[in-house]
Amino acid sequence: MKPAAFLFDLDGTLIDSEVVWAQAIVDWLADRGQTTTREAMLPVLFGRSWLDVNAKIHADFPALEPSTPSKDAETLRPYHDRLVADPASQAIPGAVAFFKQVSRLAPCVIVSGSPHVDVEAAAKACGIAGQLKFVLGAEDYGRGKPAPDGFLKAASMLDVDASECVVVEDSTAGVAAARAAGMHIIGVDRLPSCPQDLSGCDWLVHDLSELDVKVIFGEEVGLKDQATLQARTWLGRLWKRMRKK
Repeated sequence: MKPAAFLFDLDGTLIDSEVVWAQAIVDWLADRGQTTTREAMLPVLFGRSWLDVNAKIHADFPALEPSTPSKDAETLRPYHDRLVADPASQAIPGAVAFFKQVSRLAPCVIVSGSPHVDVEAAAKACGIAGQLKFVLGAEDYGRGKPAPDGFLKAASMLDVDASECVVVEDSTAGVAAARAAGMHIIGVDRLPSCPQDLSGCDWLVHDLSELDVKVIFGEEVGLKDQATLQARTWLGRLWKRMRKK
């Protein structure tokens, strides 16, 4: 059996953006008289909904003027754009190639914690907008990751069983959300500077180009080929234990 759908995270999974956004927030705060570092901001935003990130920023910096997540996103965007001359340069080649491959097998969507407009813009920059069924941004569902709300809403909108979906994630929060939704998970371990707990993933890779789509998801083998699934799960857990030593 092939997967019923592929649900992709965006930041850090399809585009290399977390470090840039962390720096943008540092610069945005500095212009408002607040001091922090990129290293301090990374754990705050990694895998989290912009609504949750924004709430955390205002809690940590109470001197900021009261605002709304949408207004802050609007004023933050120019700080990001100053750091990224060409949005297409943020696309992760192996991830985009993987997306294009699996989009021929099953519907693909993006479930992100970024604002909806940013998700749509990123999809266009990656050249995959035409192959997406839809995108869900932070304002399109209830609780942010690690809650499963976004993934479950995507499955419902696609009218597919959650247990037959494959999620592609790079964060502790995202993996927890996918696990809570009862979905299969591909974990992408890309950013050593901000380690994530990717244990429990069915597959664990540094780059999505490492996965053989035909072997894993092709009709003749399928998602429920237990030998392949168990072997990759065991290797993923072994890799996790070795990294902790």
